[in-house]
Amino acid sequence: MRDEQQLLQLRPDLQLPTLTSKPEEQFQNKTLRPILKLQHELLVQLFVSEIQKRKNVFFQLSPPARLEWISNALRSDPRLRNRLAGTVIGHFTLDEVQTYEANEAEYSRRLVNMIIQRLQSVDFEGERQG
Repeated sequence: MRDEQQLLQLRPDLQLPTLTSKPEEQFQNKTLRPILKLQHELLVQLFVSEIQKRKNVFFQLSPPARLEWISNALRSDPRLRNRLAGTVIGHFTLDEVQTYEANEAEYSRRLVNMIIQRLQSVDFEGERQG
């Protein structure tokens, strides 16, 4: 059985303002950002696995080209995008799933953009293998 209180307690408290925000920003700051922070290491590892599947081409790129590669990989590969988004969505409460589904296009866009930004801020040099 799913313990939603336990799910909520796992999340870091980022203390982001939500009272005067639009509903989309409230969901982003109350739900998406804390889960992204919680799942950061897993998201990075999943992305490193994707880099390795693509023969480590990423590591041969210049830093600006890496930023573009990350963005292109998430925008053009629905399997990768869904895998990373699912890592976040799997931590939603049932109420949050309903909120997400009510405005799925907007929340998916925000989620993918935040995943891209998070991955673009990572120094992948320590992740290089093979």
